[in-house]
Amino acid sequence: MLDPRLARQSLGRALTDDETALASAIEEIFAVGTHDFAAVAAALQAKNIARPSGVSDAWTEAALFDELKRVNAALDDAYATHGIGARPRTS
Repeated sequence: MLDPRLARQSLGRALTDDETALASAIEEIFAVGTHDFAAVAAALQAKNIARPSGVSDAWTEAALFDELKRVNAALDDAYATHGIGARPRTS
């Protein structure tokens, strides 16, 4: 059995609520067989999922790419700063 403490070992910080909501929504969308970015973006829009960046514009294929790129860069920066192990949120 996987040690639950290792589940997020590569994160340098905890995900924000909006990042967690996005990840969960994408998992749900992928689970029904939708993988095309334009279709995923349309499903996120239909589900009214907030963009983690705080931008209130509609989800589009380009917006999905930009949000994922921004979240990944932020997580990479946190990992470089904090190393292994998610840090608890301070908010």
